[in-house]
Amino acid sequence: MRKKKINSTTVSINDVARLAGVSITTVSRVINKSPSVKRKNRSRVLDAVKQLKFEPSVLAQRLATGKSNVVALLIPRYEGIFYSFYALELIRGIGTLCEALKLDLLLHLTEVNATLSLQGIGGIVFADIIGNKSQLQEALAKGIPSIVINNRVQDLEVSSISVDNVGGAESAVDYLCSLGHKNIAHITGDLVTQASLQRLEGYKKSLKKNKIELNQEYIVKTDYSRGQARQAAEKLIQMSSPATAVFVASDSMALEVMAVARELGKDIPKDLSIVGFDDNPSGLYGPVALTTVRQPLVRMAQEGVKELNSIMHVDKKAPIKKIVLPTELVIRESCRPLGS
Repeated sequence: MRKKKINSTTVSINDVARLAGVSITTVSRVINKSPSVKRKNRSRVLDAVKQLKFEPSVLAQRLATGKSNVVALLIPRYEGIFYSFYALELIRGIGTLCEALKLDLLLHLTEVNATLSLQGIGGIVFADIIGNKSQLQEALAKGIPSIVINNRVQDLEVSSISVDNVGGAESAVDYLCSLGHKNIAHITGDLVTQASLQRLEGYKKSLKKNKIELNQEYIVKTDYSRGQARQAAEKLIQMSSPATAVFVASDSMALEVMAVARELGKDIPKDLSIVGFDDNPSGLYGPVALTTVRQPLVRMAQEGVKELNSIMHVDKKAPIKKIVLPTELVIRESCRPLGS
């Protein structure tokens, strides 16, 4: 008589309970790692699971525990997001830790006024808050564990993990000042973001500290795109009194500024010193290695998942934390002392 081949997709929890000689409840407790099961029964269930090649339904496990392990990552949608070093580093850091913690990751690129579908979501990582504050408020009102990264939210009871953008920008401009530069320009990012506003604040703070008068013409606002960075660079270089140094709000824009300067016959760093922000690896491979401010994107992402995981697995209300991670100035080849 030919033995029927076991198909793991047709094996049910009832089959496991029958083979192990225990109740369905006991099997469920073993699958969900409950400590209340006797060692003998646990062993019998695990043997039956192995023999039957039983694969527990993830959905059934969630229903049994009353908790969902689905973590949604909400990133405000913008053009070129999948070419963005910032976004890719966040996704890499969050994805790696979600896998380690057995969390399922759902990536959601959100529009400002979009209504969120929160059914089945165990927790949410908000990657910045850019016009979508109402989405965060909705999640908090419904009691869904949430955390914000890359934005220090001050007016809501939610934990956040952000970067010291003010200090990072200040250290970049301090360095240019230490090289003797006084005509220091700043190409901003999109000022609807907290990070860009804080980097502009750090730029101004350093100038004031170093007793350098602020020249509004040296501040050129962009939307973080390389196209607008190109326009900003052309404007600064062709001024009647051009800047001798420039602090740029992102590395991708700084690399575009470097390209434009070279196209216009300028030597980097002899004619123009440049500092970026991010520590994008692409900054290492140009004609001149880019001096930059390193921000801990992966660490910020992973700390956010750790904190969210803790919130998701406590029965009482978790304390609110506002964590700010330090930056680091990385000195390479794109700056030199004025006049040297």
